[in-house]
Amino acid sequence: MNPAADAGDRRIVAQGTFDVVHPGHVHYLEEAAAMGEELYVIVSRSSNVDHKPAPICDARQRRDVVAALEAVDEAILGDESDIFVPIEELEPDVIVLGHDQHHERSAIEAELERRGIDCAVRVASGREPRYDGELLSTRLIVDRILDRRGE
Repeated sequence: MNPAADAGDRRIVAQGTFDVVHPGHVHYLEEAAAMGEELYVIVSRSSNVDHKPAPICDARQRRDVVAALEAVDEAILGDESDIFVPIEELEPDVIVLGHDQHHERSAIEAELERRGIDCAVRVASGREPRYDGELLSTRLIVDRILDRRGE
């Protein structure tokens, strides 16, 4: 078992949109993986992304890219109507939220309790750019592309 994990933390779940994967995503997933033995990542369906602009890449493509990351044991697509369905199916010991995700931790904990899902909720740390110009945000990457391509 990973020494950074708490006793009994075996199955870890992380989730997100992962549109245009960048070093911040990699940091989040590596930190989540270090909290247990198996990391499952739920990739949001485009129809569930309503808190920011729609993803550029198709959900299947985003899932495939995330699945290719070394820290990830398995990546799956989220449920289109109920974001908690994959969590019920995976039965994680821990759900790890990204440091800047829009989800409210207490609301997630309340819904987990309501559904009888016994798992902890943790928040991953953020990561600062390591050099000038390193982008850790899909929005910033898209903005740079639009700026440099003159649109």
